[in-house]
Amino acid sequence: MATSTPTRDADAQAPRTSKKEPTAERRQLWRSRLWRFDDKASPYAYIAPFFLIFGAFGLYPLLYTGWIALHRVSMTGLDSMEWVGWENFDKILNDPEFWTSVSNTFLIGVISTVPQLLMALGLAHLLNYRLRASTFWRTIILTPYATSVASAALVFALVFRADGGLLNWTLGLVGFDPVNWANGHWTSKLAISIIVIWRWTGYNALIYLAAMQAVPNDLYEAASLDGASRWQQFRKVTIPSLRPTILFTIVISTIGSMQLFGEPLLLEGGALGATGGNENQYETLSIYLYNYGWNLGHLGPAAAVAWAMLALLLLIAAANWIVGRFFRTSAVRPGAPS
Repeated sequence: MATSTPTRDADAQAPRTSKKEPTAERRQLWRSRLWRFDDKASPYAYIAPFFLIFGAFGLYPLLYTGWIALHRVSMTGLDSMEWVGWENFDKILNDPEFWTSVSNTFLIGVISTVPQLLMALGLAHLLNYRLRASTFWRTIILTPYATSVASAALVFALVFRADGGLLNWTLGLVGFDPVNWANGHWTSKLAISIIVIWRWTGYNALIYLAAMQAVPNDLYEAASLDGASRWQQFRKVTIPSLRPTILFTIVISTIGSMQLFGEPLLLEGGALGATGGNENQYETLSIYLYNYGWNLGHLGPAAAVAWAMLALLLLIAAANWIVGRFFRTSAVRPGAPS
């Protein structure tokens, strides 16, 4: 009787599916998902600390100041607020002293910003050439910026003193009568502007110097081959290349002039310095805000002044943006003068 010989694989078990392969696939899928999440979420995690700090110390105080500006609240009664709406804004806008402080702020800003930036541009142009001990000179011009505003204002207060001041003593040597710098309408603004110029000229000069060193040397070489003098190279090459930097320093200087506080406060000191002079001749917006908030204790009008300052800064920033856009458009326009 014939019997069939069993084949080799007849009793073999069915092949088992390896458990390692699905595990490896799931692990690879999980890693891929983590990688995609990390790629999308990491940038937000890196910038989150800035926004958290800005929200806590920038945005929240700004919004809370706006909320206070709509209420009647005193320094001693922060827990009790009375809704008054736009009354605080109406109060400061109808106050002649507010407009005096606005005009003083703009006048001091113009008197200090224009000479300051011109001097900074000239100093940067000199430092841009190869000088001996260039690092020493750059450090020297930055020293006033490193000096505290209180120290600088107190020293200049002694210089501008009406009786026994260094400047009046110098004027007496050449035959001029002593000048009461703090009590004059224009002399007080000039004194504050000199303090601002002394402090910030070196800082802006280093900004201009960094921008000048980024200008390609090929432009100067081409201008030199065309027969341009150094003054012509400065006007035709350096100034057009520095337009964005110049606009930046104008914006920064304008913001700084809107926030002038230490210089006018310490020019005379005491009650006169805290009110901007006996006739408010050098009272700035910051001094005006200080009077309402700290001397009088009325936080509502003080907060309204702060928001008015913000509105003025936004208007100035918009004007600078329009001017900058005009210069950029004229620079790329065919046939535009260089």
